[in-house]
Parts: sequence; C-alpha cells; structure tokens
Amino acid sequence: MIKRYLKLLPVAAIFFAFSVHADVALKDESDILGKWKVNAEAAKLDGEKKKVIVEWEFKPGGVLETVATDAGGRTLEMHIPIKYSVENGIIKKQVSPGREKFEDCKVVEKSGSEMIIKCQFLYFFLTKL
Repeated sequence: MIKRYLKLLPVAAIFFAFSVHADVALKDESDILGKWKVNAEAAKLDGEKKKVIVEWEFKPGGVLETVATDAGGRTLEMHIPIKYSVENGIIKKQVSPGREKFEDCKVVEKSGSEMIIKCQFLYFFLTKL
C-alpha cells in the first residue's frame, strides 16, 4: 500500500507544479487594454530577469504601440506600432512591423495590476499603468 503511494508521489508533484502556473484565458481584448510597463523579460519563468525600459499600450482595434526608451542611445524613445488580437484566450502579436508573421503569447498569470505573459522565446513581466 505504501509502495503504491510512493510511486504516485512524483506524478502528483508534477501535476501540482503545472497547475500552479496554469495559463489565464483572456475573454477578449478588454482584459488587456491600456498602458502596461514591461518591467523585465526572462528566458524562463523563474530565471534571471533582464530589466527593460519599455511600455506597451494595447489599443482598441488591434494596435499594440511599443515605446522603448534607450537612455544611452541617440534615439531616446522609439514608438513602434504592431498588430495584435486576442483569439481563443491568447494574444496573437505581430513579430515585427511590416511582417505578417505572428507569435502566440499566453497569459501565465494575471492578478490586479500585474501580468506575466509567455511569448515564443521570452516571458514578459508587466505592470498596468
């Protein structure tokens, strides 16, 4: 009897580990509309976070305006509009302006004014402004 429970323990641990960070399904773009400060990005959810100076504004009608600040560069601010949509609970975001290639970004966690999203290669940690 105890051996059976010991065999199930690793399976249960894996199940609970995945359920802790279950994706959040967005109902539509109204769940993300507005300005968000991107505080950091990371390759792994629990990995080292790289601080960035970026704001995202999800506008109605499918425009995501990215404002990037480069304190040490010649261009202090860059405004980059790209397309986005919310389909089947996830954000479909244009990879770069002028290209019709999109990536899926899933909301990993959303509580209050904090949101974490996972795009193809990076996690983004955002705060609503």
